[in-house]
This record gives sequence, structure tokens and C-alpha cells, in this order.
Amino acid sequence: MLTMGLALAMGGCALLSTGRGDGVVQYAPDPRVQPEASWPTVRWSLTVAQPTAARAIDGARIAVRPTPQELQVYKGAQWAKRPSEMLEDAVLRALEDSGRIGVVTRQGAGITTDYRLVLDVRRFESDYASGQPAATLEVRAKLLQGSAPDVVASHTFTQAVPARDTAVPAVVDAFGTALAGMARDLAGWTLATGASNEATAAAKSR
Repeated sequence: MLTMGLALAMGGCALLSTGRGDGVVQYAPDPRVQPEASWPTVRWSLTVAQPTAARAIDGARIAVRPTPQELQVYKGAQWAKRPSEMLEDAVLRALEDSGRIGVVTRQGAGITTDYRLVLDVRRFESDYASGQPAATLEVRAKLLQGSAPDVVASHTFTQAVPARDTAVPAVVDAFGTALAGMARDLAGWTLATGASNEATAAAKSR
């Protein structure tokens, strides 16, 4: 009965279970983030390091967790970019488009900056914990001072956005919403945390 109920709940989400060369559709969420009024304008510069992620969730296939102990992928669907790349692009765009920071760059650009944002993607999957798919993201963020290993602050961010139905395009739409929310949270936290650290340092130097 449990197996039958799960099959009905997933409603033909078509998990990939064979290696046959079926036609594959590529999906490329394009999240856009509006800056919030509470975000500070800062004078310091930032490098966004390439996010790390476990291989199981950072591949081209779209990960889905039908049960807590099981991780599969959707059949006939894949990401145009790896989840870690999508997150990096979304955070960079959110910060650049915000107008609140003058210099924000990728790691390896050859620019020395005041801070580094280090991200670890812990979850990037469609989760059926509630019986219906929800785009679920979990990211651990650390803000570091320059090239030093000293951690200014760290925080774990989560997003869980229910899909409107079990079809893959609906799940992908939910991922786009979750990715935008994650980029917004990370950008706002980075700006506020760096601004607070600068204010503390300035107060100590007086």
C-alpha cells in the first residue's frame, strides 16, 4: 500500500531508472532578484567563490527524493548548468544588479577583494516529504575576510517551494522561485554582515 500510495503521489514524475538514450529536455532557470530596501550600500569589494556540492546533487540530472532514504533523478530532463553554477550565477547577479556594492567578482578573476563568500550546497532536489514535490535548497554560507581563513560569520539558508503539480516543468518553475529566494537571502545577508563587520572594525580603531 505504501508503494502504491507513493506511485500515485508522484503522479508519473518518471524517475530515470534506465540508461537508454531517451530524448532529454534541458532546463535553465533564470531567476531575477529585486534588492530590498534594508540592504546597505557598501564600499568594500567581494569575491564569490565557486560553490561546492556533493556529486550526487551537482550533476546535470535533476535530483528527486521520493523517500527520505532514496535519491533518484527525473527521466528525460536535465539542467543546462550544474546546480552549483546556477547558484553562483544567481548570487553574483543579485549583488551586481542591486547597485549596493561596487566590486563583486568570481574567484579566479585576478582581483584582490576585501571579502570572500564561500558557499556549500547541501541540498538541491525535489523532495516528496509532504507527498507532493517541493524544490528544496539548503546552502551553508561563510563570509571570510580577504584571503585569510578567518570566518567573519556563517549561516545556513533553506528554501522549500512547492510545485503546482508533479510535472517536470512545474517542478523546474519551483526551482526557479527557490533559487531566486536563495540568491536574495544570500545577497542581503552578505551585504548586512560585511557592513556590520566594517562598522565594528571602525569603532575599534577610534
